[in-house]
Amino acid sequence: MLDTIIAVDISGRHYENDRYFMVSAAVALSYSEGNIRGIEGIHVIPFSSTKPPEITDVVHMIEESVEGIGIKGTVVAERGDMFNQPEDMVKQMFRVDFKYPESMAEKLGIEFAHHVSLSSRNLLMKQEVRES
Repeated sequence: MLDTIIAVDISGRHYENDRYFMVSAAVALSYSEGNIRGIEGIHVIPFSSTKPPEITDVVHMIEESVEGIGIKGTVVAERGDMFNQPEDMVKQMFRVDFKYPESMAEKLGIEFAHHVSLSSRNLLMKQEVRES
């Protein structure tokens, strides 16, 4: 039986060029027996702010990128992305099922989402420079 997780990562949570330019990537993965079987979908959304993101902002970014993927599954994100808050507290902030990674498939999914978010952010930053 295949299960689905949605691994999420946000790149750009640092101040640069007078703002925080962040990209949230949600990657839906099917897996069984701890191994990734396939990528079911990817959704990327950019966010910009002059203020540093707070945990409620991060929850909003994650939920918006997950909704855009249109696939149901447990959302998985690294503890650091959630300001190292206890999992039980973070779960209460989400409208979807949430957890920190435990299995190898969940950890690999987050690694994949990190590459997607970072690459997308870099590409968008280059595009902005070209348009200026």
